[in-house]
Amino acid sequence: MIAVQFDCVAKSFARHAGRMLIRHRVKHWLRGWRHERFQALTDVSFALRHGERLGIVGPNGAGKSTVLNLITGLCLPTGGRVTVNGKVAPLLELGSGFHADLTGAENVRLNAALLGLSRKQAAERFPAIVEFADIGDFIHEPLRTYSSGMMMRLAFAVAIHVNADILVLDEVLGVGDQAFFEKCAQRIEDFRNAGKTLICVSHSLNSIESLCHRAIWLDHGRVIQDGPAADVLRAYRGASGHA
Repeated sequence: MIAVQFDCVAKSFARHAGRMLIRHRVKHWLRGWRHERFQALTDVSFALRHGERLGIVGPNGAGKSTVLNLITGLCLPTGGRVTVNGKVAPLLELGSGFHADLTGAENVRLNAALLGLSRKQAAERFPAIVEFADIGDFIHEPLRTYSSGMMMRLAFAVAIHVNADILVLDEVLGVGDQAFFEKCAQRIEDFRNAGKTLICVSHSLNSIESLCHRAIWLDHGRVIQDGPAADVLRAYRGASGHA
């Protein structure tokens, strides 16, 4: 069964000239002035089955995060169609869904609610989330005292306990230590064995190689190559000079 499908998807964003007074914006609107647009994606097509692990690679500005934002519903395509079958648990940016002045425990409950858990479900899964995050007594400290690695631990722990069908990761595993990365990799393998889907964006090609069996190489919003991760990463390394 298809988990995610992109059919000739395009996405563009308006380029803004910067801050303007409201009267200037109204004047531009009345005169029919149009913003120049940036084409983030052009004619992107792929289908991902449940249980697959997909890595997306490419230089900055290639459109990788835009693909993830379309999958999670944070934005809509300008053209084409995006189909997602199943519940999505996104980890798109460190601290997203968290509040710096709340404690780790309070943020667990807040983030769990944002990901669709009821208060009862969050309470039932709270001990397992805290155990997996393994940040000790810091769970009762404000998030502003956390390192980026501790924030990632907490965010990942919540995401994998919401019982989603599709886990979406954007660079977040790059800030953790090796031991926790291996712990996450094992949980992702369990996630796959349960027939669930992983979509991962990272500049760390070693992470993509470890976690994913398939990869897509994007450049300037277009698919350059789609296939087995080893083949795509070999071609990308050769073209971009990555080690």
